[in-house]
Amino acid sequence: MKINKHFKELLFVIFFFLNFTFSWSQKKLPNIILMIGDGMGLSQISAGMYANDNSTALEDFEYIGLSKTSSSSGLVTDSAASGTAMASGVKTLNKVLGIDSKNIFQKSILEICQEKGYKTGLIATSSIVHATPASFYANEVSRYNYENIAYQLSIQNIDLFVGGGSKHFTSRKDKRNLIKEMFEYDFVKSIKEFEKSKASKIGFFTYFDEPPSIINGREPNLDKITRIAIDKLSSSNTPFFIMIEGSQIDWAGHNNDGKMLISEFKDFNSAIREALNFAEFEGNTLVVVTADHETGGMSFSGRVNRVITKFNTKSHTATMVPVFSYGPNSQII
Repeated sequence: MKINKHFKELLFVIFFFLNFTFSWSQKKLPNIILMIGDGMGLSQISAGMYANDNSTALEDFEYIGLSKTSSSSGLVTDSAASGTAMASGVKTLNKVLGIDSKNIFQKSILEICQEKGYKTGLIATSSIVHATPASFYANEVSRYNYENIAYQLSIQNIDLFVGGGSKHFTSRKDKRNLIKEMFEYDFVKSIKEFEKSKASKIGFFTYFDEPPSIINGREPNLDKITRIAIDKLSSSNTPFFIMIEGSQIDWAGHNNDGKMLISEFKDFNSAIREALNFAEFEGNTLVVVTADHETGGMSFSGRVNRVITKFNTKSHTATMVPVFSYGPNSQII
């Protein structure tokens, strides 16, 4: 693993690579897999690693750096502002999606990839209208305007998405059923249906509301979803972009729940392994793993396989987060 010695603002991590990549008019465009561990600082990674037999897929990445996460409205960001920074390359106010601090709508990397002929996908262990995934397809003044965000997803033409929150599409104040309006999609109801579907566009709502934690029985595991989604998106000669979020690492931090945090990290780590295995085999895939911010101000003690966690807040913090990259031109991340 090589160390990138420059501290970078989070907004440049993916967007700089995107602009650099698309300048190669004579070369095959790479697949891009962006994985976000929401709330996943270095302490969360370290604790998860030690609790996982002192091992994590992140050790196999080629480069690692550090990223600053502040929003334009404060040193401590929320997931909407940081998600917008990663997705669109601009800083913005906390709670705002896809709109900069001057009230200008911004285009996301997902939308730019669509314009370049990429297939696109979104996966989250939260609802699909939650702040991080929504940052990649919505322009909204408040991350909590879930019905507006759901509508924007319904017209965004994303090839594949997986997450909770079907209620925002079907149990709406305007009485519309957006799922029925999305007639070009095959909406599957299980991981088996997801795997078997041959449709060009697939929607998989894992839960009606927010999914539960792994400890409380969330299914399917993120690694299974990741493997199937990558298989589907890579089944043609078209390059793909996918964002995969381990959403509930953050929720565990807010709850100051060490057991939940470690189980959510392990789930995310298994998905990282699936992405990295594909990139190693395929050879033209960039994988970037990072976080939007750290949550909980976590520290830990104990020993390998028996980690004792401590927290000093139930909120986000302003500490820098790591950025891991593997694949073509990953050294510029």
